[in-house]
Amino acid sequence: MENPPEIVLQAMDYARQGWDLAQGWLLSPAAWSQFAILIAAYLLAVLVSRKLRPFIIRLLTPPEEQEHVIAQARRFVLLLVPLVLPLLAYAFTGIGESVTRSIFGSGEVIAFGKRVFLFLAVRVLVRDILKEPFLRLLGRYVLMPVAALYTVGALEAVTAALRSTVVPLGNMSFDLLWLIQGIVAGGIIFWFGRWSNDQSTTYLSRQEEMRPATRQLAAKAAEITIFGAAFLILMNFMGISLTSLAVLGGAIGVGLGFGLQKIAANFISGVILLLEGQATVGDYVELDGGEAGTIIRTTARAMILETFDGRWIVVPNEDFITTRVVNYSDQGSANRFEAAFSVSYDTDINLVPSIIEAAVAKHPDVLGAPQPPDCELRCFADSGVEFAVEFWVNGLDDGKNKYTSDVLFLIWNALKEHNIEIPFPQRVLHHKGLPESVTRMQDT
Repeated sequence: MENPPEIVLQAMDYARQGWDLAQGWLLSPAAWSQFAILIAAYLLAVLVSRKLRPFIIRLLTPPEEQEHVIAQARRFVLLLVPLVLPLLAYAFTGIGESVTRSIFGSGEVIAFGKRVFLFLAVRVLVRDILKEPFLRLLGRYVLMPVAALYTVGALEAVTAALRSTVVPLGNMSFDLLWLIQGIVAGGIIFWFGRWSNDQSTTYLSRQEEMRPATRQLAAKAAEITIFGAAFLILMNFMGISLTSLAVLGGAIGVGLGFGLQKIAANFISGVILLLEGQATVGDYVELDGGEAGTIIRTTARAMILETFDGRWIVVPNEDFITTRVVNYSDQGSANRFEAAFSVSYDTDINLVPSIIEAAVAKHPDVLGAPQPPDCELRCFADSGVEFAVEFWVNGLDDGKNKYTSDVLFLIWNALKEHNIEIPFPQRVLHHKGLPESVTRMQDT
């Protein structure tokens, strides 16, 4: 080719250098000795790993019933067992490299082999050990390419090329290496922040001695602290001065004050709700606007209610502060319900309260405190004597709970057992006289 492109010339130059290097290795006794050391180091690593792996597995495998921190740490280290072979080969090759350099004064071949073993260790890490999707993606498209470039000795050249490629952005400019480092570091830092937040949330959720509102407030505080620290670490890693963000922070403050008033109000209302604990996850609430349901989730902006028919209602936190809210459950507090019934006027009503109270008390969910079942006489109605039994339960009489229905069954069975009649509606008709046609029919 006449006047080939620059990239072709560079490729031809690299190919020529590689061919000269290969010729030097093939014709050099020192290179052959290094190849022999590489093979010996690998075979020794295979032999040692076969003896060492069963011992490591027995040592690190905890009993299945153990779930404490040490057991979890042992299980985590156990995941790294596939790295034993390539890391042993890397270590033995490093020893061989030091020996070769001391004898022959060179060790390029064995150094290349050592980098190959390191690349194999990275490949095993990405393929067999990393299970988190984000970490697998990062390992596949970042860690393995970097390891491959390091293996062939091109990492410094690629790094220099990326550093020399400057991207202008208005009055600012940055190189591609800085951008790639920022993306990778930001992804790792915020992934670790999310993982730490999940761990802290799980730990706080197990603290049964803390009030639910306190647990949620602690979880929110931990989340803000973790991601705030992650942001500061990322800014420091990228070399961005925090003082340069003062203008941006002021603009955001102005935006919150004018354009985002509702969001700010809902966020502050959510903090107040967490502090006071008047409505937390698990409570059944009803608002003035007619929204009613069980709180299943709280966010910085709103609370999510789930109705008994499966619908989700997103209610802004501000509504819980500025409107009247009826809390029916308050995290397991008892609720009182009543079931009405009537008996005929032929019944000895003095016996009814004790019969009904004893029958309702047999229900497994009916509580004896704050009050046992209480049967009250309500009124003397047209068709019968009306009673109502009041009872206390933990929960709501809706959805999966059928407290009133169960109590009415118990009342029915108790009345039938004692031969107490439940009256039908009764009507008394009075007439002053019959028509003549009816009278003549009676006479005939």
